[in-house]
Amino acid sequence: MRKLLVLALVGLLAQLVDGALGMAYGLTSSTLLLFAGVAPAAASASVHLAEIGTTLAAGLSHWRFGNVDWKVVGRIALPGAIGAFAGATFLSSISTESAAPWMAAILFTLGAYLLIRFSRPLRANRAAGRLRSRFLAPLGLVAGFVDATGGGGWGPVATPALLVSGRMEPRKVIGSVDTSEFVVAGAASVGFLIGLGSEGFLLPTVAALLIGGLIAAPIAAWLVRIVPAQVLGAVIGGVIVLTNARTLLRAGELGGPVPALVYALLGAGWLAALVLAVRALRRARRARATAEAALASTPPTLSAPPAALADASAPSAEPGEPRPLAAAVEG
Repeated sequence: MRKLLVLALVGLLAQLVDGALGMAYGLTSSTLLLFAGVAPAAASASVHLAEIGTTLAAGLSHWRFGNVDWKVVGRIALPGAIGAFAGATFLSSISTESAAPWMAAILFTLGAYLLIRFSRPLRANRAAGRLRSRFLAPLGLVAGFVDATGGGGWGPVATPALLVSGRMEPRKVIGSVDTSEFVVAGAASVGFLIGLGSEGFLLPTVAALLIGGLIAAPIAAWLVRIVPAQVLGAVIGGVIVLTNARTLLRAGELGGPVPALVYALLGAGWLAALVLAVRALRRARRARATAEAALASTPPTLSAPPAALADASAPSAEPGEPRPLAAAVEG
């Protein structure tokens, strides 16, 4: 019972992170499960089975609030499912000894990416036009494969790529990625079921993660207003990097002063990323405050120009009746 409560807290923490950042449920929960000693394939399989429930709830919520672009979902979900199925089959076919460093390396890389991404403002490219299948299909294929083999990665790979494209609103990026993840999680679960059998899923772990995630969903909606995503992303990225560095050092059988030196360098990099994240957050807040102050000090514009500037052909109004807006603007 104590272990199940801990796993429920893992699911709750992962969903809080995912709700605040729009990504990293699988990334966080897989890292914590590996740290607790769960086998890599079983950890990824259990996380993806739990994600079927959490992503379904998230997708329905996004659909209800109009945050889903169904054309993008259709073009990225199917390649993502193919990549996830292939990744699950690959991870199921290798031994636990080989899978642990592989999965830790993927999680370490994604954690480092979170550190870099949230230590500076994300600058969107204001491109025009719609996203095409030749961009979405390879993106979904790669993100799905990384997600299944690493125990997480769909959001960290797909979300930034769509944001940087500048062709979708941020809320629709997050909504579309979360909605399509339901299909990806289902395909990964089928792949693990074929590769590992039903015994590959730790059903108590799945239930605990799911319960914790569902409890955290409404809390995450409130948390996103309180905790700045810029700082939270840097914090979680550092935790993931340090946790998976431990697995990689053990796999490399590095002893002596090497582990201490590596941890010191990673800790210094984490601290630097946190400082940069706080600075970026302050700059963004100052810029927003300046823009709001400038907007507040701008004098209100006249609702209609003087009659002398109006077009002579504009229809006249009766006394006491306002001039038609179109006629006034034409003048």
